Amino acid sequence: MSTEPLLLPGAAGAKAAEQQQRKGRRVGIDEALSAHAGEFGRWQLRHFVLVSAAWALEALHTMVIIFADREPAMVCAAAGGAGCGDRCAGAAAGWEWADGAASSTVAEWGLVCGERYKVGLAQAVFFAGCMIGAGVFGHLSDSFLGRKGSLQVVCVLNAAFGLLTALAPNYWAYAALRLLTGFSTGSVGVLAFVLATEPIGPSRRGAAGMSTFYFFSGGIAALAGVAALFPRSWRTLYVVTSLPSLAFVAAVVPFVSESPRWYLVRRRADDAMRVVRAIAAANGRAVPDDVALKLDDEDEEGKGADGPADASSGSIVDVFRSGTTRVRLVLSVLINLLASVVYYGLSLNVVNLKTNLYVSVVANSLAEMPAYLLTALLLDRFGRKPLAIGTMLLSGVFCTAGSLIAGAGIMRVVRMACGVVGIFGMAATYNLLFIYTAELFPTVVRNAALGCTAQAAQMGAIVAPLVVVLGERVPFAVFGASGIVGGLLVFYLPETMNKPLYDTMAGLEEGEKTTLLE
Repeated sequence: MSTEPLLLPGAAGAKAAEQQQRKGRRVGIDEALSAHAGEFGRWQLRHFVLVSAAWALEALHTMVIIFADREPAMVCAAAGGAGCGDRCAGAAAGWEWADGAASSTVAEWGLVCGERYKVGLAQAVFFAGCMIGAGVFGHLSDSFLGRKGSLQVVCVLNAAFGLLTALAPNYWAYAALRLLTGFSTGSVGVLAFVLATEPIGPSRRGAAGMSTFYFFSGGIAALAGVAALFPRSWRTLYVVTSLPSLAFVAAVVPFVSESPRWYLVRRRADDAMRVVRAIAAANGRAVPDDVALKLDDEDEEGKGADGPADASSGSIVDVFRSGTTRVRLVLSVLINLLASVVYYGLSLNVVNLKTNLYVSVVANSLAEMPAYLLTALLLDRFGRKPLAIGTMLLSGVFCTAGSLIAGAGIMRVVRMACGVVGIFGMAATYNLLFIYTAELFPTVVRNAALGCTAQAAQMGAIVAPLVVVLGERVPFAVFGASGIVGGLLVFYLPETMNKPLYDTMAGLEEGEKTTLLE
């Protein structure tokens, strides 16, 4: 016989209410940030700056090839400049490199004339490594390694491979090490972007995400300054550009927090709440004791629509299983590939300006910054989709115009201006696509999806140099068509402005159904 006292209906209801109150409210991370911890306070600002510094590291490892593989000036060693033969014969014909044979890989290994293709091959191999690494580390960061752990690993590998590159005994060893460096470099930006933006509230996430590319452009400008200090040794340049990755791991990573969203999808709710409470404390706010975190497909009992949720990790296979995310991924891959062809293709034209290489690289990197500012200011006013369409079409139209202009006299300047507007528009698009793509996918597969689109972007980077060698007007036509087609494809993507950053696939599907019914 039960010894429990009989309760009247009213008393039973009161007891249930008391138990529910003791249990507390369960909210998603976006709501916890917006209502309690703060969307972008001191904690998020500090964390954002520290993590985004990794973008500068990616710029160093990616763009160092501009200076290490440059073709220095040649001087005739014969008295009065007479008696020198074919330049392709090099020293045998009396020619010497102005900055010495150790100034670049081209000078040291004679990568000129019939061997010049090897310069482009090394660049293509690097981006091929980026393409592979982006997918591998994108998956690892969504699974057991996490965002912070993955970023730490790739930075250590970057430093190691970069230092080994400085010791390369011959060209083929150099190309192999550039492949390995690309493998670890290709995911640095994606990992830093996700880790920097996931703890930020929904209304501030877009503008913050758009600001990450300032660090990349700043890294390129800094690289030009460093390269100018070591014009006579490409090996020293590799050492100097690799050491900052070690400094980042030792001095920055220990002060960076793992993403609370990753903790949550890995079923580590206590760790996620610890980070949220730290955010609130640093921002001068507090999270009530009765608040607990939940995934967006969980109910108050911590169960999903089909029972206990099991969303601790996901892969690219899970993206393809859902019709919603499958279409988004295919479109995102195509758009990122086309944007990359245009962005890297137009950037490579810096060597054709016939001006001081160091000054040209700095000017090119600084010219992109107004595009980043413009998109950051307009992102939350017009939305992701209209801005992506507008910037891609702007770039495409001006590149197409450039292909119709003959490169003679003053018209050469006009065509160059078309290229400047083209890279302005595509730099804005390239930056925008990071925040836009991240918001299209839930936390459980976000880095896997971003890794896939990053692979597509690297494929575009491999294609870009092959387009540039087609002549003066044909590349502009290809860039114009790529920009226009990319802009039209964006029409088929949904707007993500002011929408929740979903944690699970089920949460995304349910949210999309609710949107369609409204």
